Amino acid sequence: MATVHSFAQEAKPKHAIAMQGEPALPDDFAHFPYADPDAPKGGSITYCVIGSFDNLNPFIIKSLRTTARGVIDTIFGNLVFEAPMMRNADEPFGLYGLLAETVTMDEERSFIEFHLNPNAKWSDGKPVTPEDVLFTYDVFTEKGRPPYSDRMKRVSKLEKTGPHSVRFTFNEEADREFPLIVAMTPIVPKHAFDKDTFDETTLKPVIGSGPYRIASVAPGQRIVFERNPEYWGKDIPSKRGFDNYDRITIEYFLNANAQFEAFKKGICAIHADADPVQRERNFDFPAFHKGDVVAETFEVGVPPVVTGFAFNTRRPIFADVRVRRALSMLYDFEWVNRNMFADKYKRTASYWQNSELSALGRPASAKERELLAPFPDAVTPEVMEGTYAPAESDGSGRDRERLRAAYDLLREAGYSMRDGRMIGPDGKPFAFEILVASQQEERLAAVYQRALARLGIAMTIRALDDTQMQQRKQRYEFDMMIGTTGFSGTLSPGIELLNRWSSEARDVEGSFNLVGAADPAIDAMIGAMLAARTKEDYVAAVRALDRVLISGAYMVPMQHNTEQWIAYWKYLRHPERSPIYGYQLPTWWREPG
Repeated sequence: MATVHSFAQEAKPKHAIAMQGEPALPDDFAHFPYADPDAPKGGSITYCVIGSFDNLNPFIIKSLRTTARGVIDTIFGNLVFEAPMMRNADEPFGLYGLLAETVTMDEERSFIEFHLNPNAKWSDGKPVTPEDVLFTYDVFTEKGRPPYSDRMKRVSKLEKTGPHSVRFTFNEEADREFPLIVAMTPIVPKHAFDKDTFDETTLKPVIGSGPYRIASVAPGQRIVFERNPEYWGKDIPSKRGFDNYDRITIEYFLNANAQFEAFKKGICAIHADADPVQRERNFDFPAFHKGDVVAETFEVGVPPVVTGFAFNTRRPIFADVRVRRALSMLYDFEWVNRNMFADKYKRTASYWQNSELSALGRPASAKERELLAPFPDAVTPEVMEGTYAPAESDGSGRDRERLRAAYDLLREAGYSMRDGRMIGPDGKPFAFEILVASQQEERLAAVYQRALARLGIAMTIRALDDTQMQQRKQRYEFDMMIGTTGFSGTLSPGIELLNRWSSEARDVEGSFNLVGAADPAIDAMIGAMLAARTKEDYVAAVRALDRVLISGAYMVPMQHNTEQWIAYWKYLRHPERSPIYGYQLPTWWREPG
């Protein structure tokens, strides 16, 4: 305790903190470099999404992933709820003051103390106080959803330390990233929520400290936000150039076709499409040819999001890694890329591809081998030596060599062929179902289905709407699905991986561990990553984790494109510079007039 007190005495309030090294921007920074502080305010914008919603409280499990977009949102912005600090999208992981004017953290990261901005207010005019922070963690722990409900497990003491200050003292379960996670946790107003009913869904507009207030709600169809003219934070450096519209509407559509037709008619202001072939086919309408709709490409500096066929390893048929590896061989990327994507994609093979965190093409370092030594079977030899690459096909869609290699692995796992059907060790035919949520996913699944059928494996395809899909995900009621496993491209992976890959999260309803991973090697590599004190140790731990995930074949990674493509109506403008994480819609504005 004396050591902690000594560090506490030495620590001084700062304007920003970073996961590794020092923050990129000085304490006198005027605004984020990708935001235009002179952007005009005014006008309105309509975003369009697919799905539905029945809840305005994003922190509870009963309506997980059917909460209205925008209340907290990584794409459209956190319009209603805010956190003590805000992420700079132009550095791997740096946080700057938002609700907290400054922050104090010791070198050992045994505590973090937020000094709230005395001007911070809720949208009803009441001040943001330390009591609101204490209430947030109390109600999240008792009534919230993961990961918010788990935060207090790593906190030994939470206390008010002054009229505008609150301190978190951490226990031995906390890691070096956890203080930053606390800094990004949204705060809710104590006076506006009833703890007893907090975990019940609500369509009553919620009160937050953010730049917008909820103006109207049409359940499942539309939510409208209006900019708060009294927003307390409009002039702080981290918010200059943000939140430029007077009114934001988010419209919901049942499917992608309806959404795109609405965009063509001018109902939706923007349209993002990852499929280059579909873009070329669909963008043949008058407004585009006249120049009223603009298409633009943005380069990003982070690893691509990993999308693929995700195995639910809770199912006995996918418990054997040899089976998963065999099925991974049967995705014919070369055929798909040529026939569906005009050869515009690259094969995804690593969880941090195109970055220094990736294990691809790199033999394991001495530090990695030391980390992996207790788990001799966790990484295959070719992945350890850096020679691994997904098997290439001849592009015919029926490569016999790959079929033979997959069959040999299945035989090793106890499978055999009888009367044209693959039979498992239990004597039952090898059959499973894949869930899809769009026509594009259904097309990809159909290609995969044909390849599996050549080995006598019966895969059925079930299309679900967004609500049904989210409910199945939440309860892990699927054999296989197409998805990202909640794995976003980042240069600073951290504590979120516990919720996506750890043994602890495997059977927690609503976690992002969709594949059901429960491997001590994964847990150990995440632990080493979170405990790393130097960049060298951090990179070694992430690469080692990459090797374990690749070797475990938890999903069949498909393809990626390193560019962001977006189309928008020409009345929109954006800053000249885009950050490493790509375009930031909250910094865009509508041209006056």
